[in-house]
Amino acid sequence: MAKPQRRKRVLIICYYWPPAGGPGVQRWLQFVKYLPDFGIEPVVYIPENPSYPIIDESLCKEVAAGLEIIRAPIIEPYAVAEKINPKNKDFKAGQFDINKRQSWLSKLSVFVRGNFFIPDARVLWVRPSARFLTKYLAGHPVDTIVTSGPPHSLHLIGLRLKKTFPALRWVADFRDPWTEISYFSHLKLTKWAKQYHHTLEEKVFQTADQTIATSFTDAKNFSAKGANAICITNGFDQLRKSEKSPNSQYVIRYVGMLEQLRNPIVFWEALAELMAGDAQFAHDLAVQFVGKVDQTVLRDIRLTPLASKVSDLGYQSSIAARKLMEDADLLLLTNFPHDTSSGIIPGKLFEYLATGVPIISFGPANSDVDQILTSTEAGRHFTYQDKEAVQKYIRQQYVRWQKGEELHISSYIQEYSRKNLTARLAEIL
Repeated sequence: MAKPQRRKRVLIICYYWPPAGGPGVQRWLQFVKYLPDFGIEPVVYIPENPSYPIIDESLCKEVAAGLEIIRAPIIEPYAVAEKINPKNKDFKAGQFDINKRQSWLSKLSVFVRGNFFIPDARVLWVRPSARFLTKYLAGHPVDTIVTSGPPHSLHLIGLRLKKTFPALRWVADFRDPWTEISYFSHLKLTKWAKQYHHTLEEKVFQTADQTIATSFTDAKNFSAKGANAICITNGFDQLRKSEKSPNSQYVIRYVGMLEQLRNPIVFWEALAELMAGDAQFAHDLAVQFVGKVDQTVLRDIRLTPLASKVSDLGYQSSIAARKLMEDADLLLLTNFPHDTSSGIIPGKLFEYLATGVPIISFGPANSDVDQILTSTEAGRHFTYQDKEAVQKYIRQQYVRWQKGEELHISSYIQEYSRKNLTARLAEIL
């Protein structure tokens, strides 16, 4: 009789884990849930005392039963930074004040963040984690380790463990790029610091056995820098098309975090002009933010005719946020406007896809988001200069809403289910 095949063990090193909220926690929380279905036993390593920008206790219910989780303490400089300047809390959420009228405290905080904590403020967790995990792995061997960033400091833990255990397979998962992320140019880096960022990134790419990108473009860029890179996007758990009652207003919702670098001004202008030309549209329209929105975005909107049509619902639990997505009539997605951001695929896109609600997206031309929306027939992508085309699309969707037309979900969307994506992940683990 053939011996039963041993389940492979994978150690996943990540910073964001329940009760952390926001998109950073979802990717590996869900992968871990499905990996046992493919003969892989996951072990998760997380900080014992993290400083999360957003807390969502409801996500604790989604942690797989019986999952082995190991923890070690972390030193969090943000706790001190927030006492010096309360705005530093935004750094934890990936938000940066880029106004020309920055206070000297804001300028100093950005400079310190970029030049003294490389690649990020969680770098103080690297050495103690490498020591802790070296002892753990000596008594609890695994087949593969996975580091998930940002924070990209976690990839430096992978570098150290790979040096200690050269036969151990290492997979570096990049949920966002490192030196190519849009806010990198706003870190006020010295020439030395900038070069050091690039040097560390190159070491990770060239040392990891496999690098995973969450977008097609990022995978190409990483490969060009020497990485053995593939793309495994984010995804959704299951299709959630609901039999909802028609809204009394035409509800456009943005769900998630919106910083000023991704403020879709052309969208607000398009809506304001449609309101001015159509009294019924102006009466029916309702725009709602669900999540953390930069105050500069809200301030800009309050200076337009949209002011009375916009409401900020604040951060909601993941369960409540999904319900609000399902009940919307149009879902808004934004990206940074520069061509260098064409490979960014916001994780919320896949939660949007699962609802079947039409999506309107903004970002650079020929982007990965555009490719996904086109292939799944789930919505339209526009640049920040396409105001006339934007108005035409909004008008089309508004007329569909008036007629009460049923939403269509393409079968191509299933390609992005987390179960199907985990099957691909299991092949490389």
